[in-house]
Amino acid sequence: MEAEKVATIHGCCPNPLLILLEHQNQQPIPKIKSTTSACRHSFSATTTSSFFPNTHFTNHESLPSYQESFAQFLKTYPKYSETRQVDKIRNQEYYHLSVSNHVCLDYIGICLFSYLQVHECCNYPFFDISCKSVNLKSELLHGGRGSQLEFSIKKKIMNFLNMSSNEYSMVFTANRSSAFKLIAESYPFKTSRRLLTVYDHESEALETIVNTSEKRGANIMAAEFKWPRLRINSAKLRKLIIRKKKKKKSRGLFVFPLQSRVTGASYSYQWMSLAQENGWHVLLDACALGPKDMDSFGLSLIHPDFLICSFYKVFGENPTGFGCLLVKKSVVSMLEASVSTGIVSLVPPTKLLNSLDSSGSGTELEQKTNFVTKLEDLRISGSYSAHSSAQEKSKEESDQSIIAQGSNNKLDEKGSTDIQCRCLDHVDSLGLMQIGYRRRGTAMAFNLFDWKGERVEPILIQKLSDRNNISLSHGFLSHMWFPDKYEEEKQRTIERKKGEEKDAESQKSKRTDLGISVVTIALSFLANFEDVYRLWIFIAQFLDADFVEKERWRYSSLYQKTIEV
Repeated sequence: MEAEKVATIHGCCPNPLLILLEHQNQQPIPKIKSTTSACRHSFSATTTSSFFPNTHFTNHESLPSYQESFAQFLKTYPKYSETRQVDKIRNQEYYHLSVSNHVCLDYIGICLFSYLQVHECCNYPFFDISCKSVNLKSELLHGGRGSQLEFSIKKKIMNFLNMSSNEYSMVFTANRSSAFKLIAESYPFKTSRRLLTVYDHESEALETIVNTSEKRGANIMAAEFKWPRLRINSAKLRKLIIRKKKKKKSRGLFVFPLQSRVTGASYSYQWMSLAQENGWHVLLDACALGPKDMDSFGLSLIHPDFLICSFYKVFGENPTGFGCLLVKKSVVSMLEASVSTGIVSLVPPTKLLNSLDSSGSGTELEQKTNFVTKLEDLRISGSYSAHSSAQEKSKEESDQSIIAQGSNNKLDEKGSTDIQCRCLDHVDSLGLMQIGYRRRGTAMAFNLFDWKGERVEPILIQKLSDRNNISLSHGFLSHMWFPDKYEEEKQRTIERKKGEEKDAESQKSKRTDLGISVVTIALSFLANFEDVYRLWIFIAQFLDADFVEKERWRYSSLYQKTIEV
């Protein structure tokens, strides 16, 4: 089996966010080859030379046992043993991961609550999230602090992000895409006409902000990434950022992620500094940042005009959640009144209780009565707890409303609700160094080739991994630049994105649908060696020449349908 790594493990080195920002006016932006690149090479060399060196595996059955592999791993990377506190938290608070025997490698971002916290109480939601009929600028100017429940959760999240409420206002959004659309609908592209994005992959959120901005008259530009290591084409991006003439008006909106959700590549935040110096408004996409990354980010050095992040509910069980859009108060006045929906509010439990009527079966009424009684009892004692219902909402509401959970949420002496987000607390308790010892990167992209040298479709790999209780994702790399010496490889590698035909409006766009489809995995701070070992076992099965065909037949015999790719 051959393996083509379209992106190296960018996260296997010290977090580039820890690198101190050099002088603001220093140009060009210095490369970080001496730190991240050198460490990446060191990690690769150490793993190759120490982890079963000079061993050729012919099939998955020839791989060493889990016990032998883990012992060798600890010998090679002894600092991993200093992260036993993570295993303790996983066993106590997220025990469902072991019970279900499921490997979750498809979660990007941070969760709010632990599995134990959610299942400590009854089956009714602690609070609900529903759509608000208000535009972004109006909400930022006149929305106020919201309910005590919303205020408490906003405070929790802003503290976690190291953001000051004196400088930023925050609104909840239905999801990441909604936050991007709100910005695209509100940003003054009539006077600041450019939209410059820095993404090495396609996504629904990126497509949303690009399409919406383009319809409003924005000139769309995008950074390119050099093949084969997918580093930013610095020369081109610098030309796009730096303005030739000194003008007072803003050049436009610079949308920048510090890490790629697909490849795990990390980018220097000095690009944001350069953009600000040249009159751009900066939107920081923090959705792919790992735990505690904001601690090292240093907003005292870079103050983005907008920041978007997202949180999901429970790792390994409930991937739904909500987005957060933070806007610097000094730029709110320039925003235009938007017509888009997407802002949501948190509905306190009292509103939920008021909606409980006498309809339903006897069992349902008994559950409702027990829930009300339990809440009242807990309120008398000064605290209450509840968690989300696992039931999905109706189809009409599913796109607009999601359930969030809380547990051990205490009322202080002033009657204010103190929401406990136990997963955020776990991350804070572990700290940046321990998480760094545990996790070498947030994401990685790769492709697999069969014994004939033909690439296995990433969608098929994802479906086969599901059958092995392993959750993976697939993505589509784009905006790649191939130097002349890689022209032959470009013709062999590049492909057209599968899907529906472009509409007439998209056909006129300068954007391209050429790229590379890849398998992608994400390692949360809760991932352990066994998760990666099981992925290794699964990938090794592709050494079997008949594995794919046998799995196709097995799938069709069980479900009476073929695997579509």
